[in-house]
Amino acid sequence: MFWRRKKSVEIAAPLTGRYVPLEEVPDQVFSQKMMGDGFAIEPEKGEVYAPADGEITNLFPTKHAIGIKTKNGLEILIHVGIDTVELEGDGFTAYVSEGDRVSAGQKLLDFDMEKIKNSGKPLITPVIFPESAAWSLELCATGSLQAGETVVARVEQK
Repeated sequence: MFWRRKKSVEIAAPLTGRYVPLEEVPDQVFSQKMMGDGFAIEPEKGEVYAPADGEITNLFPTKHAIGIKTKNGLEILIHVGIDTVELEGDGFTAYVSEGDRVSAGQKLLDFDMEKIKNSGKPLITPVIFPESAAWSLELCATGSLQAGETVVARVEQK
């Protein structure tokens, strides 16, 4: 007899900082989960790392957001700050391109925290699972998170 194993993915913190529930993000698109379920991080460092192994499916021209798809098909969107698209890429540096394969813990982006703060934009960074209706999200950690080390969530295909 063959058993079909459910596909689950461990999601490491893509940034070092403090866990924030998605409902507390100061943007309705994220807080009301219009783009999907997830969590957010109030960053302590301006560095973004891959939360899981996968492929870069989307790197916004402004480098403020990046999409990753795992081999299991889970899509992950990391959106640095709120309304940071308005900075038009100023203060953001990408180390990957669309189509690149990445490993969990690999550096993806740098961002200038002071530049974002000085522009009046919140630094809080949502980590979204756009197709969350097909996946169940189990939170594993809250509080202080270490990029690439703390497993924040386990996401399993329904």
